[in-house]
Amino acid sequence: MTDLVPVPDDPLSEVAAAVLGVGEHQVVDLLDVVREPAPVGVDVVRAGDDLLPRLAHENALSHALALARKALRPGGLLVAAVPELDRLSMLRPTAPPPRVSGRGRDRQVTVQLWDWAADGESYALEVVRLVRGETSWEVANTVATRHRVLTAEQISDELSGAGFGAVQRLSPAECGYLLPVWVAVAPA
Repeated sequence: MTDLVPVPDDPLSEVAAAVLGVGEHQVVDLLDVVREPAPVGVDVVRAGDDLLPRLAHENALSHALALARKALRPGGLLVAAVPELDRLSMLRPTAPPPRVSGRGRDRQVTVQLWDWAADGESYALEVVRLVRGETSWEVANTVATRHRVLTAEQISDELSGAGFGAVQRLSPAECGYLLPVWVAVAPA
């Protein structure tokens, strides 16, 4: 069990706690549900910023959402932060602003680099995480993936198609996060 107390800078736990209430709730990541059978009857399945677009590019989104639905108890939540880049695909930006977390010696900087496909329907994503070394910044790790650009309508259709109800998109202003956060409820 994970105590679902809102974690600063984690919009998914904050949204789930706002809906379910603070307390003991079993929370699993969507990637864990996809990789191995999750326990049935969990309270929350969470999907981080770039997971749904990555799964969509791999043609695995529908299957992953079906597995999430199966893992959730009736009334359980799928909570996902999803970039909506369909309006940006014409501009094809090369990177969003860096993300800074922590303070002092624990400060980290995460940078994303985007390379768009010619049709604007997908993009390669490289994430570089920098940490403070003894005398300078050091690359802690890098990850490279490819993502499909998803519209709000496509996200809603995928969630509804997987059997979720009460599908709702929270704007950045509503959830306090830089990306829209989607909430979908497993029906009773």
